[in-house]
Amino acid sequence: MKTRFAVVVLVAMAVIFSLATVAMAKEYVPGDPLKVGFIYVGPIGDLGWTYAHDEARMICEETFPWLETVYVETVAEGSEGLYIDKLIQDEGCDVVITTSFGFMDGTLEAALRYPDKIFAHCSGFKRNDNMMTYMADFYQIYYLNGLIAGALTESNKVAYVGAFPIPELKRHMGAYTVGVREVNPDADVHIRWIYEWFSPSAAKEAAQALLADGCDVFAFTEDSPTVVQEAAANGYASFGHYSPMYDFGPDHVVSGQIAHWDVIYLDFLAKIYAGAYTAHNLANVDYWWLLQEKGVEMGAKPGMLINPVYEDQLKAFMIDDPVLGAISVYDLVLKRLEQMSDPSMVFDPFNGPIYDRDGNLKVPAGLRLSMFELTTMGWAVDGLVGPWE
Repeated sequence: MKTRFAVVVLVAMAVIFSLATVAMAKEYVPGDPLKVGFIYVGPIGDLGWTYAHDEARMICEETFPWLETVYVETVAEGSEGLYIDKLIQDEGCDVVITTSFGFMDGTLEAALRYPDKIFAHCSGFKRNDNMMTYMADFYQIYYLNGLIAGALTESNKVAYVGAFPIPELKRHMGAYTVGVREVNPDADVHIRWIYEWFSPSAAKEAAQALLADGCDVFAFTEDSPTVVQEAAANGYASFGHYSPMYDFGPDHVVSGQIAHWDVIYLDFLAKIYAGAYTAHNLANVDYWWLLQEKGVEMGAKPGMLINPVYEDQLKAFMIDDPVLGAISVYDLVLKRLEQMSDPSMVFDPFNGPIYDRDGNLKVPAGLRLSMFELTTMGWAVDGLVGPWE
């Protein structure tokens, strides 16, 4: 009797849980108030990646009266599933947005668990009927920053502090190196991996090691202004990352990459509210927004494309371009920016011929990398120096 009673109780509990899950996973009705949960890999005060996403979240909430948002910060990659469950079960979110490459598999697993909820994953490539992907990508701007770095380096050693060796960073490093080599074939880009998204101490240690190696221009992927500050303290130029970092080195931040995640979020959420995007039609939705779509901006801060402190030096550095002829690096940056912002995309940083650092031809003349090749990039462009995996 006890065993039979226990079985009955377990069955009843399973039925109750199933009914609760169905109620909890109720599909969003277009035009109803929309609740969106964001999962961040770093703290919102990192002044880099997560800060930029959270600024965009607040813009969306201020723009749409029907929108409510919640967020969870400093979530370790691999534990996102637990937080997704909480956002849906406890917070009642209709949409969950996960904002780190390492959240990809956990987000997909949750999308399969909650087929009536809508998911968005940043920087990944796995999708489902109810899960789209998006990226405001910087490879074009890294190339432009590389042009500048190649002109400014005196040691011919340009530094890059990298977080993790994933396709996104390898793409950015590659584009940066192509730019450096275009104006200065003798220069190399030296890399140090820190295996952290947000770690000021690790970023400082890596920057100091690169300084000791003789590097004199700095770029990075780490979500604090530490590298900018370290470069400025030693009198060297740097490029801001994801958020405006001019104020952390007004005489040394030359330019940088600024993300406008809000333009993607505003478009995506408005289409959910209108019923254009549902939990059944996202398998082929991928926002790959670049300069043309205004998902990204080049600048030391908004509206400051190149720090005036460096304008004369860049205008005096002349190269001989096979198409444009004799041109200053300053004017070349403006020209390439114009070309890549044009819908015709007459120029791309990965126009061939491009070789890897082992001398293999990776992009033949007359071709360029496809979006799939860009988003899965794993090889090191010629001119990159340091560990690669």
